[in-house]
Amino acid sequence: MIHRTIFIALGATLFLSGCSEPQPDQSDIAAAAPVTKQLNFPAIYNDYLHRDIRDDIFYFVMPDRFYNANPENDNGAKDLEISQGGYVIDSKWGFHGGDIAGVEAKLDYLKGLGVSAIWMTPILRNKAIQWGGYAHHGYWIVDFTQIDPHFGSNQDLQNLINAAHKKGIKIFFDIITNHTADVIRFEECHTPDGSFKDDETCQYKSMAQVAKGDKYTPFIPKGQDQVKVPAWLNDPKYYNNQGDSFWEGESAVNGDFVGLDDLNTRDPDVITGMIEIYKNIISEFKPDGFRIDTVKHVDMVFWEQFSPAILDHAKSLGIPNFHIFGEVYSGDPVVLSNYTTTGKMPSVLDFGFQQAAADVFYRKKSPQAVAQLYENDDYYNDQDSQADLLMNFLGNHDMGRSGFFIEDALKDIDEAEKLQRSILSHAFMYTSRGVPVIYYGDEQGFTGDGGDVGAREDMFASLVEEYNDNNLLGTDASTAEQNFDPSHPIYQALQDLAQLRMDHPTLRYGVTFNRYFDKRRNAFAISRVDKSEQVEYLIAFNAGNEQQIITVDATSKGYSSLHGSDTFRVDKGKVEIVLPALSYSVLKADTPIMQTALLELDFAGTETQQDRIRFNYVIEQLVDIPVPMFEVTTEFVDAQGHSQKVASDNTPPYTAIVTQSLYQQLQPQSIRVTMSDWQGNTMSQTFSLSQHEQGVTSN
Repeated sequence: MIHRTIFIALGATLFLSGCSEPQPDQSDIAAAAPVTKQLNFPAIYNDYLHRDIRDDIFYFVMPDRFYNANPENDNGAKDLEISQGGYVIDSKWGFHGGDIAGVEAKLDYLKGLGVSAIWMTPILRNKAIQWGGYAHHGYWIVDFTQIDPHFGSNQDLQNLINAAHKKGIKIFFDIITNHTADVIRFEECHTPDGSFKDDETCQYKSMAQVAKGDKYTPFIPKGQDQVKVPAWLNDPKYYNNQGDSFWEGESAVNGDFVGLDDLNTRDPDVITGMIEIYKNIISEFKPDGFRIDTVKHVDMVFWEQFSPAILDHAKSLGIPNFHIFGEVYSGDPVVLSNYTTTGKMPSVLDFGFQQAAADVFYRKKSPQAVAQLYENDDYYNDQDSQADLLMNFLGNHDMGRSGFFIEDALKDIDEAEKLQRSILSHAFMYTSRGVPVIYYGDEQGFTGDGGDVGAREDMFASLVEEYNDNNLLGTDASTAEQNFDPSHPIYQALQDLAQLRMDHPTLRYGVTFNRYFDKRRNAFAISRVDKSEQVEYLIAFNAGNEQQIITVDATSKGYSSLHGSDTFRVDKGKVEIVLPALSYSVLKADTPIMQTALLELDFAGTETQQDRIRFNYVIEQLVDIPVPMFEVTTEFVDAQGHSQKVASDNTPPYTAIVTQSLYQQLQPQSIRVTMSDWQGNTMSQTFSLSQHEQGVTSN
């Protein structure tokens, strides 16, 4: 295919590199053959089993819409009616034929992009057709032991995992614990055959109503009483049976999602049963981790037991770095972090990151949103979780694509700017703390028509008119043709960013420092510094349409340009970066940062925020240190003198944020605050607590 934006893409490359060379004549570029790049993978990218999750670049794919390697399974099961049919290839709601073998067939395409982990939407056997459409997405499970026949067989999945592992690529399953397919009916609003009597909903009944005897009478239509596997899932007693959720209050946890049978995840038998289901999945297939759906709609007591049990089981099978991350659909760090702290999950999808990135790079809002994003990392830094394990993304199958957000917010900009904003936001994702997640098709410029099925286009040639009339970024192609083009400008930009990230561990592990933010300007700068190397990586972005100059205190007498705009100078202890419109710059200091001596810390009291208590600390001398290499650790000390670490913080302003429940559980009488530098020197102070008021008791 011919790209109309080969000129745009190469122009963007020159622009980003800060070169002053004249751009080539367009006719010369049009005649040039596209170049397929080969990435250089460090040795750790061959070792999928022991590789840290922070080393990975994820690709989130919906198998049904990716690639059809086996047309024989397009209509699903041959002998199970509940999992048959739905192959409606010209409807955005139907099954389109993509399968697990199709993901395997494109492993080289993904490896070439720099992908080291693949997360697939659910692939267990579904009820293929129910009220609300077709189960192309995989979220309507009836059998937790078999792969859905639309996507292939258990052996197909094992083949994919084996092939991926040989290439050093991890495989993650999308799993569901909140609900099963819509099978259970209620006598009060359904007829015996399962159809609705009147309105196509069952109004939610509250816990108070149920306690007074005002409840639904559940039943299972004839012939469907044994369709779920394992068998215990067929018993209505394990479900809440309170009618349809209206997405607020208790209904968000206890209600059915548009009829989907909502499990009672407070029930000890349900907790035990779901743990066993997914232990068995791990035992059979040996995946590398789970993404968990609808986490905030499940009772917290479930997560407190589920995540530790799953991680322990994986380790017992020789999977030391099995990783779990949850979907908590909220941009509020207080809500999100509740599941990494109280809920004991290692990580969640960072909807806060998505919101900040969209606001800054697509909606032209103040970069202060990014500064606040990183300051909010303190919510995650408790005794067993940390913010750099968060999963960063720009769009997904529910909310929509990054390309859609660009077109929706900036309707009048030209194609070159749309492409550049996509690349710029991806550069932010690849250089930020956390783990980058590419949504399938974004590397080919997909834009979509909004959220849900509007963002689930086919990578193979599509027959869906609503998809095929979309404008794709960076190309003349449409979704009416296959889109696996390694010469696409976004694909190639992501290759470059993947190589940058792989070549420089600091971009994967480094502590993030806010360096320059001004609410009146579209430019900002952060630093990433690894604790072992202690060399600054200075990363600056300009999300505006005019050149910006950023000046910050230097941590070295010299810097080298690694990527992006290379126009900068170091003079009199300052580094000045010139950023053309819609550009970024990645600089590396030539020498390590000089370690500053430990400083005096004061306890500035506490404040209550929703269900959290924030302990605030003040270090007056920090104002003169551009990148302070300190860690402040907080321990609770009870009346018997027993202590327990509850939080740590690597960046100013230094705080400790703990849940009210943990505070009540440990009942601290004082806090021990230890400041340590990155050379191993420490200094501790103890402060008394009286109704969250401070007072120094010892030094």
